[in-house]
Amino acid sequence: MQVSVPFDNSYARLPDAFYTRLAPTPVRAPQLIAYNDDLAALLGLPDAGAEDRARVFSGSRVPEGAAPLAQLYAGHQFGNYNPQLGDGRAILLGEVVGTDGVRRDIQLKGSGPTPYSRMGDGRAWLGPVLREYVISEAMHALGVPTTRALAATLTGENVVRESLLPGAVLTRVAASHLRVGTFQIFASRGQTEALKELTQYAIERHWPDAERPMDLLRAVCAAQAELVANWMSFGFIHGVMNTDNCTISGETIDYGPCAFIDDFHEDTVFSSIDQHGRYAFSNQPRIIVWNMAQFATALLQQLDDPADSVDEATEIVHAMPDQIEAAWTRRFGAKIGLSDPSAADDAALARDLLQIMQAQGADFTNTFDALARGDARDQFVDRDAFDTWSERWNARIADEADPQAVMQAASPRVIPRNHRIEEMISAAVNGDYAPFERLQNALRDPFGTADTGLMRPPTAAQRVPATFCGT
Repeated sequence: MQVSVPFDNSYARLPDAFYTRLAPTPVRAPQLIAYNDDLAALLGLPDAGAEDRARVFSGSRVPEGAAPLAQLYAGHQFGNYNPQLGDGRAILLGEVVGTDGVRRDIQLKGSGPTPYSRMGDGRAWLGPVLREYVISEAMHALGVPTTRALAATLTGENVVRESLLPGAVLTRVAASHLRVGTFQIFASRGQTEALKELTQYAIERHWPDAERPMDLLRAVCAAQAELVANWMSFGFIHGVMNTDNCTISGETIDYGPCAFIDDFHEDTVFSSIDQHGRYAFSNQPRIIVWNMAQFATALLQQLDDPADSVDEATEIVHAMPDQIEAAWTRRFGAKIGLSDPSAADDAALARDLLQIMQAQGADFTNTFDALARGDARDQFVDRDAFDTWSERWNARIADEADPQAVMQAASPRVIPRNHRIEEMISAAVNGDYAPFERLQNALRDPFGTADTGLMRPPTAAQRVPATFCGT
């Protein structure tokens, strides 16, 4: 029996300038280690045995109807423009229209070299594959727009990094893999017809109410403003907000050097390659505005007279800080029990709590969870500081109908903490997938999980201060 996938491949019908057609590289001994049955049902994939799934989702068998290709794009990486990137370790198998009527990409990550591999082997090892599987599914359960994980397979082959490590392939599902960098490469090359075709494709696929390039810009800016505020409300740090990791759909993509904050500090950085804190927690709103300015610049290149739209593009991008602030206030207002927070006073109330948390090293997730359950005072060493804030807070929520319910719906009990991810990876490398399964089970219900052991922050010995791309 073979896995039958109901492909309908619109991106592959675009001109060859957008990609390179090639099949994934088969692997020696594919073994399925995780499969997302719920997502498979949403995609309309039929049942199949583990062996058949392993072959397809490792790249060893290309299913009928697939149109495998590596996508071309460019991007700003830590502020520096790289004129050509592209899928160096990924192959887009194709697209399916799910049972909900939504079109999605199915992509293999770690599927072998492509013309864009830049001397790399095109492979991934088990750690980053499981990391992305767990965190992307956790983000989905938290209600954050995100790519998702369909499958993880071992390849039966080692990859060479600092040492020999077990190879693996992740099957990633996304609304699409269109990025700001996809537009940048054609704009920088002066390929205006390709840029126009890409713009129309993005509008039809993601934002059908848009009629012009500037309408597309406005829609993407609004989606990204909401996304970053959503990240921050859960203490999430993306870690590598390059323009090639910034989607047109408004989904979170690329779970390399990302992490969730434990003890709160607004300048927290986890990425080992972010030496100057460009993508620190508190810088994420500023960076997404910068990224959208690059998107605007690329979109303008297709217009016959770009000067006519410069003012409109500037207005759209300059509106983003207020959009982000409004979304931030709404989300953090909910975390302190406010169903309809006002713009100034309520944002200040939330920020004052964050300042107390930062001064005392309070745990981000546990403090807000405890606030929702009436025992946040115990999260602080200097309880007087919390008590002073709490007097103002209690006065503010006095007229709220059910502040506890509002808070519990906005503040998870469990997140994929960095030390738990590292423990999971270490165990899996040694053939033990029990920590992986434990995380997966708990993170399916982050607001109501009963696995209180996963709520504990790391001890000093368990702390993992840096994360790595690692693929």
